[in-house]
Amino acid sequence: MKRWLLVTAAAVVLSSGAAQADYTLHVLHINDFHSRIEPINKYDSTCDAESQTKNECFGGIARLASKIRELREQLKAEGQNVVVLDAGDQYQGSLFYTTYKGKDTVEFMNAIGFDAMAAGNHEFDDGPGGLQILAEGAKFPVVSGNLDLSQSPELKGKVGDALTLEVGGEKIGIVSALAMDTPETAAPGDKVIFQDDMDSLKADVSALTDEGVNKIVALTHSGYKRDQEFAAEVAGIDAVVGGHSHTLLGDMEGAEGAYPTMVKGADGVEVPVATAYAYGKYLGHLVLTWDDNGKLVKAEGAPILLDASVAPDEKLAARVKEMAAPIEQLKQKRVAEIKAPIDGSRNNCRARECEMGNVVADAMLARVKDQGVTIAIQNGGGLRASIQAGTVTMGDVLSVLPFQNTLSTFQLKGEDVLAALENGASQLEEGAGRFAQVAGLKYTLDPAAPPGSRIGDVQVRDGTNWVAIDPNATYGVVSQNYMRSGGDGYKVFAEKAMNAYDFGPDLADVLAEYLAKQGPEFVPKLDGRITVE
Repeated sequence: MKRWLLVTAAAVVLSSGAAQADYTLHVLHINDFHSRIEPINKYDSTCDAESQTKNECFGGIARLASKIRELREQLKAEGQNVVVLDAGDQYQGSLFYTTYKGKDTVEFMNAIGFDAMAAGNHEFDDGPGGLQILAEGAKFPVVSGNLDLSQSPELKGKVGDALTLEVGGEKIGIVSALAMDTPETAAPGDKVIFQDDMDSLKADVSALTDEGVNKIVALTHSGYKRDQEFAAEVAGIDAVVGGHSHTLLGDMEGAEGAYPTMVKGADGVEVPVATAYAYGKYLGHLVLTWDDNGKLVKAEGAPILLDASVAPDEKLAARVKEMAAPIEQLKQKRVAEIKAPIDGSRNNCRARECEMGNVVADAMLARVKDQGVTIAIQNGGGLRASIQAGTVTMGDVLSVLPFQNTLSTFQLKGEDVLAALENGASQLEEGAGRFAQVAGLKYTLDPAAPPGSRIGDVQVRDGTNWVAIDPNATYGVVSQNYMRSGGDGYKVFAEKAMNAYDFGPDLADVLAEYLAKQGPEFVPKLDGRITVE
């Protein structure tokens, strides 16, 4: 097991006035930052100058750095112990990643002073070489416990599976796991071998325990649902700090659960699970207290909203502005005016018909309407932001569609279209990105049915009418190259597509041109193309 032993700059002793030998650790954590180097608006897209003037922005690397420094210095001055963790997916989501491909991530994370990071699936978007940039450049360990990297020339010996931090005279074990479907959602390649996440965590916890480590935190990138399963089944884990599902926890409106969420563990103890939404909008602050025997006796805390009340770090803000200069011209290019916002929220686009799904699928279909194509299918996970009303810039469009995917056209039997829709609905419980947003067809969805039998009443357009899909007929389909190559579980596209062409225009350009043609009175609509029973 690849292992690091690190000594942090945290306080070495608790206050001499402490009444007992309890040990408290403050865990400051983020996840799914997704290249939101600049501040974001309420739609999780890059904030414009007007919104910044009105103090309506959140996050941004400079604001995150400022809050982490403030808390770390305050806590250390009080004799407390602090670690700063990242649960993965720094990459992908803005023009900063498109332009700098991780070099910006390395610079800013090193400046903040993270103690450890779990690799996320999007760290593999540009193959193992993408993660290599981060792993080699970071001044802190990057871990992913269920990966066998012995065959990877880029990553062998550079990404570990567990580590031990020495904080305040105590050893804190960190174990990690990465989502098992990463080969379907990113591009790790065949030299990165995935091992069972649950088994890997159990083995790493056992190894740390054998070494005398009795305070163990799982830093994972597997999603809130899976994190709760880890907490329930892996004996010896004291807390889980996770990412991947962009889950908001806390007592605010829209939260999916308590922060932390307490789960009954394998050995009967309560295990806290914490995650902090996404995009740097919140900084998680989990406070863990162990007794002298290494038993967790208290878990508390809350995510901290990084709004305009947090002053950005001036030095990093200046560096962000400097690095933004080469891409500002493209970002500020005005491509359209729209009358109403387009909702691209993750919760909607991965579970039901959503406005952004309709707009993007309609744009795809409109672009190839003269090629005999009648059906468009776009994965909800490929839609990364909403767009506000008014002026739409290319930066806004690229926040929605940052992956540089190209249009793919092909022919598919009706039965294979049905299989694709079933794949889209197969992981609703996990909020998976494979959910099918569509144009040119309608379908009903029964979330309570078992996977593989959730789709019904599929209809396709026939002139001005809607008719039942014919499993034996051949249809023209438009998607994008990521899905066509089998991404997000769409193996049916890779295996059954006929007469495929995968090198069409960039999907972002397609959306920009479509919005421009709609005119300033454009208002997105939900028209019932997906019915949830």
